[in-house]
Amino acid sequence: MVDSIPLMREALTIARRALSTGDVPVGALVVDSTGAIVGRGNNLREFDNDPTSHAEIVALREAAAVAGSWRLDDHTLVVTLEPCPMCAGAIAQSRIKRVVFGAWDEKAGAVGSVWDILRDPRAPYQVEVIAGVLEADCVELLQEFFKDKR
Repeated sequence: MVDSIPLMREALTIARRALSTGDVPVGALVVDSTGAIVGRGNNLREFDNDPTSHAEIVALREAAAVAGSWRLDDHTLVVTLEPCPMCAGAIAQSRIKRVVFGAWDEKAGAVGSVWDILRDPRAPYQVEVIAGVLEADCVELLQEFFKDKR
């Protein structure tokens, strides 16, 4: 089992990198079965002009490159915000074993709030989900970012 608190703290550090690019501060990392971080990503949609450059996708791509395989069985994804439908689909396709997230996304979350793609009983693969890790810290970072935008 992974120690979620220090990993979420690292994901928050990664999320802050997005602030310099004007992107929503979301950070993600992928940990292998030994506990080593093998993928990191922050939102890069604005920076890359790429709608798929969500933190989770960036981290999954890096982890797959390190693993030499798209299959990330026995890996854990840690992310500061509940994954959206696109990211949940990518997580399922990568065969990630566990997802740990901080803040709920009541508008577009796909891991329990609006949809529950990863734990849908019709899905061919079930993913363990641990929600609300350092939730207040994750929410605060997002609220700070959006307070000047709205």
